[in-house]
Amino acid sequence: MTQEWIKKAEVLLEALPYMRKFQGQTVVIKYGGAAQQEPELKAAFAQDVTLLQYLGLRPVVVHGGGPQIGRLLKNLNIPTRFVEGLRVTDAATMDVVEMVLAGKINKEIVNLINAAGGRAVGLSGKDGRLLEAEKAHLYKPREDEPPEIIDIGLVGEVTRVNTDLIRTLLEKHFIPVIAPVGVGPEGETYNINADNVAGAVAEALKAVKLILLTDVAGVMDEDGNLIPSLNPNSLALLTEAGVVKGGMIPKTQCCLEAVVGGVGKAHIVDGRVLHAVLLEIFTDQGIGTEIVA
Repeated sequence: MTQEWIKKAEVLLEALPYMRKFQGQTVVIKYGGAAQQEPELKAAFAQDVTLLQYLGLRPVVVHGGGPQIGRLLKNLNIPTRFVEGLRVTDAATMDVVEMVLAGKINKEIVNLINAAGGRAVGLSGKDGRLLEAEKAHLYKPREDEPPEIIDIGLVGEVTRVNTDLIRTLLEKHFIPVIAPVGVGPEGETYNINADNVAGAVAEALKAVKLILLTDVAGVMDEDGNLIPSLNPNSLALLTEAGVVKGGMIPKTQCCLEAVVGGVGKAHIVDGRVLHAVLLEIFTDQGIGTEIVA
């Protein structure tokens, strides 16, 4: 029994330098994947975010919701089409996206954090023009011809993050929970990739950390082993060699842009691990891949 208590004390002592280092610092967490769907992981995430606040950090949560959107679109018999991993978003689809993201999912996360003892407030990018956006286009290369421009509908890219509202909430010790829905110059509503929103928010706030919760352990090498740390040069080499591929390319690029833009470190972490956020921030080894400038 004594040994168990000693181990618990050692865990706290390992965390102590990081608690001191990150006191008063902003951490932006992209919440998605299994961590957003499995009840045990959802409860653990809410506890993690609440504990960060109690320890004096300033967490900001940006969430996704692709599977939930897909299920409701199917129930409503609205066809879904993806191009290069992006959901083609017409007006009917956008209504569902906004309803699910800014309504159901956002308020569920807020409720979970509040039930864990935190003080969360739900926002969409429309609130206070928090996320200003423009229409995104896909460019498909063609041999000996200009690239083909593919219209993917109401999919947007962040052009500006208005941080006043976020900073006001953080100063009043609230946890902002942001749905990745943006607003265009003429008031148009845009569906925006949650990873990209999290990166843009972290960069605008000059966060000490950007954490992307995923359903993989992190960035893996050619032998399937976790790569604990990457810098721009090593990331470029691995991408060129085809080691970093598929859906991991936009995630690593998002992290790279954030750290180049002033974020302290970016982390790609397995959200299927209980208390993944705490393990990444407060332990010497961490559990995912960090990307540093």
